[in-house]
Amino acid sequence: MKRVFSGVQPTGNIHIGNYLGALKQFVELQDDNECFYCIVDEHAITVPQDPKELKKHILDVAALYIAIGIDPKKSVVFVQSQVPAHAELGWILTCVSNTGELFRMTQFKAKSHGQESVGTGLLTYPALMAADILLYDTDIVPVGNDQKQHIELTRDLAIRVNNRYGKTFVVPDGRFLKTGARIMALDDPTAKMSKSAVNEMSRISLLDEPSKIKKAIMRATTDSEGSVRFDIENKPGISNLLSIYSAFSGTPIEELERQYEGHGYGDFKKDLVEITVNALNPIRERFQEIRYSQELVDSLRDGAERADAIAVKTMERVRDRLGMGI
Repeated sequence: MKRVFSGVQPTGNIHIGNYLGALKQFVELQDDNECFYCIVDEHAITVPQDPKELKKHILDVAALYIAIGIDPKKSVVFVQSQVPAHAELGWILTCVSNTGELFRMTQFKAKSHGQESVGTGLLTYPALMAADILLYDTDIVPVGNDQKQHIELTRDLAIRVNNRYGKTFVVPDGRFLKTGARIMALDDPTAKMSKSAVNEMSRISLLDEPSKIKKAIMRATTDSEGSVRFDIENKPGISNLLSIYSAFSGTPIEELERQYEGHGYGDFKKDLVEITVNALNPIRERFQEIRYSQELVDSLRDGAERADAIAVKTMERVRDRLGMGI
């Protein structure tokens, strides 16, 4: 069995862009692979966090993992900070990385743009992300398309260490979805759907009530043409909605175009509301069942123990290769 690793930051409600772009893959992969799914709280503190909110969001994400169908008996579900080796290997890979490649990271450029000074962690966290992955001899990393550059850096660092010190790390591959992988904001289909956007109608979160989902979809930006067809350049709004519809229903976009030929946007949006609500209702219900349960806490403790057992062995190998310790 191949080994899979991925993680999600505990920074607020997870939206359908996160789900369709990455989390949906998590569930699909767990039957035929050995999967490690992490709540990356050490990444969250690259920017200031309210401690009470952070702790709440950690448990929210853990509950959502289980609510979308991740089985803690099949997959290892754990919190990053509960496995000390993440921070240790993160420091080692920070030392292996170069400032130039870290400054070139697109997400650092975006998050630091226009600011006189930012936290050092914002610059160095790609090395920690590489550590998260390499710590488990990961073969496959299911992530959204926006993480391709980080996966490439992870591969580069693994190869660099292997070339300098001998075979130390497995060089992982990213797994990216094509259809539905990049869900855009409902109010601005030229921008990616975001948890931090000011306008709540720009996104649909996995825990949104049906009334909120309906309002967001019916208000979604389209165009004046009135024709339901996929054309990202000229019709970004309706193309985004078609991607969402296709991802939730499993119906190819070409078939949806034929289905709604001659129909207006009103009919299309009403059907999309129903498809989306039906897809998210079971997730919201399962989340409410498990969020405040002892089962959730026990699953995370068990997951941390299982992850730590593997991480400790990896770090013994890394220290030996690099000549660290005694």
